[in-house]
Amino acid sequence: MTLKMTVSAQSICPCGLPATYGRCCGRYHAGLAAPTPESLMRSRYSAYVLELADYLNATWHASTRPDDLGLAEDAAVKWQSLKVSFAAEQGDEGEVSFVARYKVGTVAYRLSEHSRFVREDGRWFYLDGEVI
Repeated sequence: MTLKMTVSAQSICPCGLPATYGRCCGRYHAGLAAPTPESLMRSRYSAYVLELADYLNATWHASTRPDDLGLAEDAAVKWQSLKVSFAAEQGDEGEVSFVARYKVGTVAYRLSEHSRFVREDGRWFYLDGEVI
């Protein structure tokens, strides 16, 4: 049986910023709109760590959102760290490049992605990403 990671509001945020979960990604998970593409991407990373499928679905643009996130198949994935190398926004479009490290059992992996975001009605959404 796999248990998802839990954090309290006072825990260090899984996204890697030097802030507590409550002052960082936790507020977005609670409903506050992420103000930038980078903050949305970080909150989505934390949502993967915490297996918050509802948040991931709600922040994935409807035009590209998959029917199934595949979290059940990823149950063995243990996210380790996130490093953002680039983030920018222009108008209602944004992009973020990052490296996320994770383990499956004792084997370590890294996911490098350049992601695109779009803002609609004041909220940012993940549109798609290119694995680098």
